[in-house]
Amino acid sequence: MTNLPASLDRYLHDADWSAITRGLDTTGCALLPGLLTPEQCQSLAACYAQDRGFRSRVVMARHGFGRGEYKYFDYPLPTLVTELRRRLYPKLAPVANAWHERLGIEARFPGNLDDFLERCHEAGQTRPTPLLLRYGQDDYNCLHQDVYGEHVFPLQVAVLLSEPGRDFEGGEFVLTEQRPRMQSRVEVVPLRQGDAVVFAVNHRPMQGTRGAYRVAMRHGVSRLRRGQRYTLGIIFHDAL
Repeated sequence: MTNLPASLDRYLHDADWSAITRGLDTTGCALLPGLLTPEQCQSLAACYAQDRGFRSRVVMARHGFGRGEYKYFDYPLPTLVTELRRRLYPKLAPVANAWHERLGIEARFPGNLDDFLERCHEAGQTRPTPLLLRYGQDDYNCLHQDVYGEHVFPLQVAVLLSEPGRDFEGGEFVLTEQRPRMQSRVEVVPLRQGDAVVFAVNHRPMQGTRGAYRVAMRHGVSRLRRGQRYTLGIIFHDAL
């Protein structure tokens, strides 16, 4: 798998993190357009056909999760996935800590991924959570949250590996926001091949007249009308 530390460092250095933070605070999601090249996307998507390098495969229909399937990577992760996970984490940790502070949650996140994973592993959360998802015609992913254990990093990342209009139609990335005593609000996030979306795992703070309160967030994928869609999911906490 291609290594990309220099190009990724440049991308993350040049990204407008103030705007990304505002997007996360306002809607619970933010775009990282063109995070991966088409070649990197194709290389990752091609991994799905292999058995080596994955710890499990999940067929969604068997569990009521929707239609389609996904595979969890095993350790050691592919270099590209490792670098994305390791280098995105410290950019997002300040947002995660600010969210916890606003919500009065005591836990704080260290500045680097290795220290956070050590905390997860000490609590028995040792199974890697980055994954590849594959959808075909009429497949979809029900609204859900990726929690996996006691230690939860409140942000995660999804990278679209296929090109809308060429490789598939439909299959939009969807977020829902459920405020207390209100109906759900839906956000459809437009993505092109190589674009990443950062989004809330399970809840985010929203400012009210009496201070910040929790807003529940869920994410999913609408029904594919044609073709095949691959996605890389980067979750920062490991699983029990």
